[in-house]
Amino acid sequence: MRASALRAILQVISRSRDDEKPVFDVILESAARLCNAPFACLFLANEERTHLTIPAYHGARSEFVELINANPLPMDPEQSLTVQAMIAREPLQIADARDQIYDAGQPHRVHAVEVEGIRTLLTVPLLTADSSLGVLFLYRREVAPFTKDEIALVQTFADQAEIAIENVRQFRALEALNAELGDRVKEQVGEIERMGKLKRFLPAAVADTVVSKGSEKMLSSHRALLGVLVCDIRCFTAFCETAEPEETIEILQTYHREMGRLISEHGAGVDHRSGDGIMVLFNDPIPCDDPAGDAVRLALSMRARMTKLCKSWKRLGHRLGFGVGVSLGYATVGMVGYEGRYDYTASGTSVNLAARLCDQAEDGEILLSPRAAIAVENDFITDSAGELTLKGMREPIEVFKLSGKVEN
Repeated sequence: MRASALRAILQVISRSRDDEKPVFDVILESAARLCNAPFACLFLANEERTHLTIPAYHGARSEFVELINANPLPMDPEQSLTVQAMIAREPLQIADARDQIYDAGQPHRVHAVEVEGIRTLLTVPLLTADSSLGVLFLYRREVAPFTKDEIALVQTFADQAEIAIENVRQFRALEALNAELGDRVKEQVGEIERMGKLKRFLPAAVADTVVSKGSEKMLSSHRALLGVLVCDIRCFTAFCETAEPEETIEILQTYHREMGRLISEHGAGVDHRSGDGIMVLFNDPIPCDDPAGDAVRLALSMRARMTKLCKSWKRLGHRLGFGVGVSLGYATVGMVGYEGRYDYTASGTSVNLAARLCDQAEDGEILLSPRAAIAVENDFITDSAGELTLKGMREPIEVFKLSGKVEN
């Protein structure tokens, strides 16, 4: 009978990975039947280990269980044999409850003795490696102590109850982990999809910044202090009129590939390209401490690279050059366009000024606006090129030509 009871318990354990209650019911019924006890119940400590409640029972009047659960037993060894067994980590038995635990000041004990008729009782702790989860509690209505074999059997049942509790705990922890991982995967997939959509119409740097900040508010129109660089190839229009289309495409591809590498290396936030023209923005959306200086440093790197490219193109009979304009000033920045055709760009006087300076630059020249020249004067040498009347500017503007770096 004992072997069949244990097999039944193990079968229920295997079927009840997510709910320990069916296991408790089988254990308590088996313990009560095999130990000739009219009542068996399970006391479990709460997570805070401050009180005990009864999650499952067999054979008692419901009033007794309701009394305990309505007034959970405190984890006080002075008031509870159950707690004493948990602390001692071994079974404890009382031969006659009327002689040893009757106390009119404790309602559950009064009920246990006078209403339930408890005489002999047994508590067997549910043990883990370092604590006790609770106890199996059995009683008889006559003075009839439990034998060693019966106590050993209840200990086996207690072990099975502990296994059921641990299985359910692990199952629920795994479910929670799977749910968390599922949410993370969904979040990551959503982020990837969102990033993909953003990168369809936004520069990679802008898309990355939007995702990292977790907000698309930065895409709305706003004012920002920008270092603006505009560059293009000198004599490119005349070149296109005489060159073969394949030659034009090859030169443009080389030009944009090499300039794109430099733009990335210098940490620019946005660049826009149209034909041979390139506009680069510093300080939005990626902030920087020295937008004008960063723009000038990029301009120097571009000029150095273009000098080599133009020499190689000249050997092929193509006489091309390179000019740059740099300005510093406030502009309106944000996303413009319509669904599927958005762009993140800037507009304003500082942007127009950089474009006009680029138009005025001769081959190899880097022209700066007054504000940009002042911003970089500690690091770079600039010479006044005089005042120029530029298209779209109301007044003549003094233009500065970059001569070199300040020697430290």
